Amino acid sequence: MKKIEAIIRKTKFDEVKEALLAADIEWFSYTTVRGIGKARQDRIYRGVIYGTDIIERLMLTIVVREQNADKTIRAIIASARTGEVGDGRIFVSDVDQTYSIRTGESGDRTLYIADEKK
Repeated sequence: MKKIEAIIRKTKFDEVKEALLAADIEWFSYTTVRGIGKARQDRIYRGVIYGTDIIERLMLTIVVREQNADKTIRAIIASARTGEVGDGRIFVSDVDQTYSIRTGESGDRTLYIADEKK
């Protein structure tokens, strides 16, 4: 299993969500995160000066079976990309084990209930 963490622009969330659902990724979590970027200058937006060094983004956390990792990554990249600095990052790591708290089951069977219907 793979854990995919993607940091994306907040404005791209709906597109990324739809792309993940279209790729049969039925569950993921997300949180608001802040990071420090390379840009260290002030910008003016609607008359308000703000710094660009602290960037608000969303972090998606998705655990998938090995065979679904590539299509998940492709879906995120295709839907989150604007071509400008600050589009985000994707981090992929191995997951050794998962457990269902409700059933006590372990392994990749715990990832998606819908898979049992297939």
